[in-house]
Amino acid sequence: MNIFVFGSSIVSSYWNGAATYYRGIYKYLAQRGHHITFAEPDAYGRQQHRDNHNHSYVSSIVYRPSIDISRMLEYAGHADVVIKHSGLGVDDELLEGAVLDLKTPAAVIFWDVDAPATIGRIESDAHDPFRQRICQYDAIFTYGGGPEMRAAYLRHGAQSYCSVYNGLDPDTHHPVTPDPALACDVAFIGNRLPDRERRVEELFLRAAAMAPEKHFLLGGEGWGDKPMPGNVRWIGHVPTHDHNRVNCSAGMVLNINRSSMANCGFSPPTRVFEVAGAGACMLCDEWSGIDDCFDPESEILVISTAQDVINALRRHDENSRKQIGRAFRARALRDHTYARRAEQAEQAILQICERKSGQRIEPAIEVIQEAA
Repeated sequence: MNIFVFGSSIVSSYWNGAATYYRGIYKYLAQRGHHITFAEPDAYGRQQHRDNHNHSYVSSIVYRPSIDISRMLEYAGHADVVIKHSGLGVDDELLEGAVLDLKTPAAVIFWDVDAPATIGRIESDAHDPFRQRICQYDAIFTYGGGPEMRAAYLRHGAQSYCSVYNGLDPDTHHPVTPDPALACDVAFIGNRLPDRERRVEELFLRAAAMAPEKHFLLGGEGWGDKPMPGNVRWIGHVPTHDHNRVNCSAGMVLNINRSSMANCGFSPPTRVFEVAGAGACMLCDEWSGIDDCFDPESEILVISTAQDVINALRRHDENSRKQIGRAFRARALRDHTYARRAEQAEQAILQICERKSGQRIEPAIEVIQEAA
């Protein structure tokens, strides 16, 4: 199939959470024989901070917001499947309506990468245009969200629904030699965002203040003027290609979800699978559904307070952390690769096309070769 995608960015190192997800999904859909065109707007400095990732598995188009929309829609009109992701940051409302007017594609899908935020927005605004458009899409895909998001989208009229979770690309995230310059007891990578900052204060900064003898490493944009304990070192933005180096250099790696994701649950972020790929020991903030992905205590350590962080640091020595990290990686390689996610997405897309055409459509390939 020819698949045309509108997304925030597949090339940028600034929006690397979404970019990592897009890269995993579309790399492995391409390996299954599909041709992917990924169109992204030149916005928010993303193109000035491109990653050195190999994007040759997609035909990448960077377009000028608003100015090039008609040309992008013309290209999309020749595809078999059109996917509009949420959160481009520019022209979202315009595109969400315009792709529905395309006549040629066999399927038009809205793929939500922040379903809790989308559902919260439309349920607080009865006049939000997207409320009326949900039922016009052939399907709604989401980045996660579990039963609550599924029920919400079906309640708002979705014809079909599929959750495609984050995963691991072992070609990208894997063990590397630790870097002594990044050595620390706990590392956290995350941009400073309003709906995550309070949780970072509690789970990371307060834990650092409670354990002045430990070393804490903070990566991400926006923390420069944030008051911090003296044992916290801020290293600024961490490009995607440096995540393995940070993860493998830390005694433990902390994950802190944004509030909307944590409250909803069932939305493991890219960071969880990146750390799993590195075989590092993860401290993960508590949210519903985490035990569907990994076994707490044996594969991942779940924390809900700063004291939990301190307790974990004192309870687990180096051997214990390494054992947990190895089990974490083994589980991700077994159950949570992007190869599996792409197969799931392909099956859902084929079912949509079959439903509309009334004809059986065979997958492009039958067998996935997964990296070990």
